[in-house]
Amino acid sequence: MRLISVVVPVYHNAASLRDLVVRLDELARSQPEEFEYVFVDDGSRDDSYQVMEELARANPRVRAVKLARNFGSNAASSAGIFCARGDAVVAISADLQDPPELIGEMLERWRAGYKVVLAARASRKDPWLTTVTANLSWKFLRRMAIPSMPPGGCDFCLLDRLVLDVLRETHEPSAGLGMVLWTGFEPAIVHYHRQERAQHYGRSMWSWSKKITYLIDTFVSFSHLPIRAASVLGVALATLGFAYAALVTFSVIFLNARYVHSWASVMVAILVVGGAQLLMIGLLGEYMVRTLEAARRRPPFVIERVFQVDAADDPARHERHAIAGPIEPRAVGRENVA
Repeated sequence: MRLISVVVPVYHNAASLRDLVVRLDELARSQPEEFEYVFVDDGSRDDSYQVMEELARANPRVRAVKLARNFGSNAASSAGIFCARGDAVVAISADLQDPPELIGEMLERWRAGYKVVLAARASRKDPWLTTVTANLSWKFLRRMAIPSMPPGGCDFCLLDRLVLDVLRETHEPSAGLGMVLWTGFEPAIVHYHRQERAQHYGRSMWSWSKKITYLIDTFVSFSHLPIRAASVLGVALATLGFAYAALVTFSVIFLNARYVHSWASVMVAILVVGGAQLLMIGLLGEYMVRTLEAARRRPPFVIERVFQVDAADDPARHERHAIAGPIEPRAVGRENVA
């Protein structure tokens, strides 16, 4: 029987985990495949991991993965994906804004032969500022970097094992969904309404700084536009400079013109050219720092512990181990830590 892995990155989501497992169990009972839930604690400072272990003790489908520190949402999802044993892996957030019941429809598309199934937001019930900025960000990425990106954005997706094997060979941990679309597998799109975050689940830890970082990472990973724009700006400034120098030379030699040297005009020229140069250096730096990260080949995540109760094991046995990813998913899948 085929296995479906549901990967859930967790960061300060202790309040919603029990409700999420209840809804996932209801879904699993209605599907012909077996299910496992891989919860990945991304360095939470609340009791998220304790709740994960409690759920793992009570439910054999649950596997609790603890990262050594906070590596970020993309890295946590990658850790869960590479720990998953399933023939297909579904990545979903822990706050229940994305409905787990939609996984059933996504599985239908997967059974029909699609290797990638994206749950795209047709609408969202979020604060107006969040909605506006998110829509603008996704439209910007779609137009400037990833044309195949769904218009409303997407974090909720299903990937076949074949796609996961391709992604495991890449070394771009910050690329996120863009890397999935880059593979070229035709995605099936399932539209849904993103729910409002329930107040008793706490506030979102997806801060503005993280959103901006994600936007820059995705844009730089899949677009050469900034570098080309910097080149065009440099050519334009150089052309203007040469044209002005030619005009001054012609005026002095042939028209006997006298130019009054002005401190203000000199400062304006210096500030404009200097600002353009610094902008270009900054753009180059964004690309170079990511090249440096890739060259270092540091693992995108470090797993401190994997916890899962297996009826065949001694429930009193508890082991700790550290794994630096990427890792072989099926090898980790065979290690039941109880």
